[in-house]
Amino acid sequence: MLKKTLLLLLLFFFAITNAQKTRGKAELSEAKINLDEGWKFHFGNSANSEKDFNYGNKLLFHKSNVFEATIVSPKFVDSTWTKVDVPHDWVVELPFVKSATHEMDSHGYKPVGGLYPETSIGWYRKRFSIDKKDEGKRFEIQFDGVYRNAAIWVNGFYVGTNFSGYVGKSYDITDYMNFESGNVIVVRVDATQSEGWFYEGAGIYRHVWLNIRNNVHIPEDGVFVHSTVNGKNASVTIETEVENKNLTSSKGTIYSYVTDRNGKQIAKTSEQNFTLSVNGKTTVKQKIALNNATLWSLENPYLYKVVSVIKQNNQIVDKKKVNFGIKTVRFDANEGFFLNGKHIKIQGTNNHQDHAGIGSALPDFMQYYRIKLLKEMGSNAYRTSHNAPTPELLDACDSLGMLVLDEQRLLNSSPEYIDQFQRLLRRDRNHASVFLWSIGNEEQNIQGNEYGKRIAQSLLAIQKELDPTRTSTYAADMGNDFKGVNEVIPIRGFNYRQFAVADYHRDHPNQPLLGTEMGSTVTTRGIYEKDSIRAYVPDQDITAPWWASKAEDWWKLAAENKYWLGGFVWTGFDYRGEPTPYKWPNINSHFGILDVCGFPKNIYYYYKSWWTNEDILHISPHWNWPDKIGKPIDVWVNTNADDVELFLNGKSLGKKVMPRNSHLQWQVTYEPGTLEAIAYKKGKKLTTKVETTGQASKVIVSPDKTVMLADGKDGTVINVSFQDANGKEIPDANNKIYFSISGDAKIIGVGNGDPSSHEADKCGDGMWQRSAFSGKCQVIIQAGKTPGIIKLEAKANGLVSASTTIQIK
Repeated sequence: MLKKTLLLLLLFFFAITNAQKTRGKAELSEAKINLDEGWKFHFGNSANSEKDFNYGNKLLFHKSNVFEATIVSPKFVDSTWTKVDVPHDWVVELPFVKSATHEMDSHGYKPVGGLYPETSIGWYRKRFSIDKKDEGKRFEIQFDGVYRNAAIWVNGFYVGTNFSGYVGKSYDITDYMNFESGNVIVVRVDATQSEGWFYEGAGIYRHVWLNIRNNVHIPEDGVFVHSTVNGKNASVTIETEVENKNLTSSKGTIYSYVTDRNGKQIAKTSEQNFTLSVNGKTTVKQKIALNNATLWSLENPYLYKVVSVIKQNNQIVDKKKVNFGIKTVRFDANEGFFLNGKHIKIQGTNNHQDHAGIGSALPDFMQYYRIKLLKEMGSNAYRTSHNAPTPELLDACDSLGMLVLDEQRLLNSSPEYIDQFQRLLRRDRNHASVFLWSIGNEEQNIQGNEYGKRIAQSLLAIQKELDPTRTSTYAADMGNDFKGVNEVIPIRGFNYRQFAVADYHRDHPNQPLLGTEMGSTVTTRGIYEKDSIRAYVPDQDITAPWWASKAEDWWKLAAENKYWLGGFVWTGFDYRGEPTPYKWPNINSHFGILDVCGFPKNIYYYYKSWWTNEDILHISPHWNWPDKIGKPIDVWVNTNADDVELFLNGKSLGKKVMPRNSHLQWQVTYEPGTLEAIAYKKGKKLTTKVETTGQASKVIVSPDKTVMLADGKDGTVINVSFQDANGKEIPDANNKIYFSISGDAKIIGVGNGDPSSHEADKCGDGMWQRSAFSGKCQVIIQAGKTPGIIKLEAKANGLVSASTTIQIK
């Protein structure tokens, strides 16, 4: 177990470090310049035009360029605006507001949406300069994700509006560039309408880039790499788009080469000629044979690189680097799922994209942190419910070995949503981790009728056109129903309805079946009694909503029937919004296997017992119950051992055989001391215990990593716990922690996993603090750009403080 954990940590460190180094090189060779830093931000107002910088009163669209003193003009004075860097989520910084409206509880009781005009419009401004030597090249502004309905101006010229809050968009701004006095980007973000029924945040919450290209170039997402495998060899097909933006026809050559993961060139195509008319485009297909190819797998997520190169007059004018993996995927209606010919049960989780302390604006390192936690649990697949993910999430899954079910936001074939789907497919189809597409989720009004069928057919045709190497599913909350979308979808997806799967397989034996949403046990970490006042539910697999199931109810069916491809639990992490089964004061969900900070709940050990081959033995609850002496305590043991014997203060409470894909329970009369479990797994002895502790005596800080890159973007998660005077961890401590930091780094968020906590995630006064919940809390820090040593200190009244040092280099 220790060896496997160390290997995973090494893989995690290699992946994120290599990804950051690769990204830096790509920015240089492909002129991809990051524009995240140095933005100005100010709220507008959706109900009062004067408070919205006269957006509704001024004529911003009657001329091509507006140089009068409007909000979009480069002359507009924004010196009093708030300085921010993106990714930025303004909603996570807002206070919680009690409201009876469904929209508010779905979005975590944050004041955003149509009822809150003062905090639902955000304006961003960014100044940047371009060297005059680059005049004559093509310039493109790329937004990876803005939530939502983002209108964009450059130097007073309107360039476009991206309706989607999840799929990024790029705009050619060549005609509007100023090489003398600098440039100004203005973005108006309108979050008055929501796209989901969960916390979505608001703002420019993903990266922004400036792409500089030659007039003859490879457009964004213009390289598509796919492969076929024959024994130990692979045939790699590289489809490269070339575009001519010169005012005359242009000629050139294109070639591609493949490197190994370390950048060593191992194969190359010949140069192929092309001729393009004005505004002409072509796609050049080239093949490369790789002998003894290394396949991308969950255990060895090996990534090759393709570099496509355009030459004119024997000079390189553009090149594009793409990571890719070589693998085979097969879905069998009777035998299940196969990766590289090996049968694998899909052990997946659904997840929204927010995290404690930082909302939806996750720095890149947080994507790797979260995927690492899921892999440690034994999960091998991630569904991006219910929207296009940030590209860095897919980078993390590519690098760490996590399959991805990549999902379209809406089952709709209008031009807007077709455009969104096309952008999603083109952007993500090179990612090795993506093994399946989803064309939508739970469209109850149309999924079972002819509307749904026809829309599904239209989306499936687009998927096959842009990515014929994969197939699709749809997340249907339907039972044994073969109508609408289910008639045409290649992989039948089940949201819950787990007991209908067997009947559906009997009636439709040739259609593979996947649990797209399963489980949904609601639990609160460290709480063992229902508490309707504080909105807590017990931390065991005993409570699920009427439409869902407990973990054991679905996983036994999936694990023991080959025709199940597997499934995705709702959810891996708790998320803000959609509180269930309570409303206020509860501000986030209870569905997670881990809480919003990533701290494991007890159900984590159930899944880890049956999703890994590690030796798992876990007792719950803790053993601090001074008010229950002489009263019965319901004790659970999660393990994959063969049998377990439980002891209280050395006295045996009986031995029990461990049923596969289940758990064990004892009723134990409480007395302080030590509750110990001794188990045997194939003759190997396993032990674990929980003990009664004293009061908290000192603070303990545990950084996820102790070395960060001095790039202004890297960071780390530091988890906080407590010990008593004897060094025992305190499971029920709730002390308030005060954080301070020295050196070139900053705190960007705090959390504790309490689903009813109304403490601030962002401490605007700079006095960073958070109360512990069930013995834990968390602080997230981000590095600056100066190499050196930083120090984080955590203090609590009456306790020995703790500190940790982290190197920035």
